[in-house]
Amino acid sequence: MEEKVSAGRIQRVEIARPTGFCFGVRRAVEKLENALREPGVVHGIGSPIHNPQEIERLRKMGLVLVDSPEDVPNGGVAFIRAHGAPRRTAPELEQRGVRVIDGTCPFVETAQDRAGKLSREGYTVVILGDVRHPEVQAIRESVEGPVSVAGPGEMPFLEPGVLRVGVVSQTTQKRKSLERLTARLAGAVEELRVYNTICGATAARQRAVADMAGRLDGIIVIGGKNSANTGKLVEIARAAGAPVLWIEQPSEIDRGWLENRETVGIAAGASTPEWLIHQLQHMLLPTKGVKEDGRENDGCE
Repeated sequence: MEEKVSAGRIQRVEIARPTGFCFGVRRAVEKLENALREPGVVHGIGSPIHNPQEIERLRKMGLVLVDSPEDVPNGGVAFIRAHGAPRRTAPELEQRGVRVIDGTCPFVETAQDRAGKLSREGYTVVILGDVRHPEVQAIRESVEGPVSVAGPGEMPFLEPGVLRVGVVSQTTQKRKSLERLTARLAGAVEELRVYNTICGATAARQRAVADMAGRLDGIIVIGGKNSANTGKLVEIARAAGAPVLWIEQPSEIDRGWLENRETVGIAAGASTPEWLIHQLQHMLLPTKGVKEDGRENDGCE
């Protein structure tokens, strides 16, 4: 039986909207679930999404994770995660008789397309993002010419004499980080072309957290510790001065953190499933009559 967390003085829990899976993650998970319902094994090339609890659920359905395309057996089934993969991956797998299920988020595909287009047009490509993130690695592989990756607040390395620079962004970056990078590059090159490839849903989640941060007694961010977009929500809430608790699942709730907090916000990463968010709501608001989002609530939705 699930253990309840004493809500103490909590009177209201506000949910940052949108919540639950973003469009790209929902699309990828649905494709993967459909494949797992068929006979045989589905090999996920890397973690399909960055949420350990959801991955465990998919493992129980039959998902087998592998580190690289080479680990998928000839004639098998491979799933390309929402973060995407180098464009050569699918054709190389298909040459070995592998059935490829492509779960790449359409917004990530757009970033790949934009980066490739800039490169073909002769621009040195700069990618705003985490160089270690699989999405950024996939975008980088879409570039045929010079390319540099810069994290938030960093100035990218450019070869001497570079005059034309094109910029794209990892879809989960903050808009302010893109604006700062653009401003710095504008004073360093003769021609600058920028594609804002930040996902609109990501930006909406970030705005919702910033809005809650100044009004509530604290914010609980629920999502994978390996999730870039979840980490950005934590950063935004902390930068706004809000007390923040980052958890992957409701059982990690720190009871001491809840003391003396009457209003608490819940923000969820784009890879956090609704069932985990509902569990957290139920633990915080287990009794009838407590308000959720300012409305009378009979418990958990």
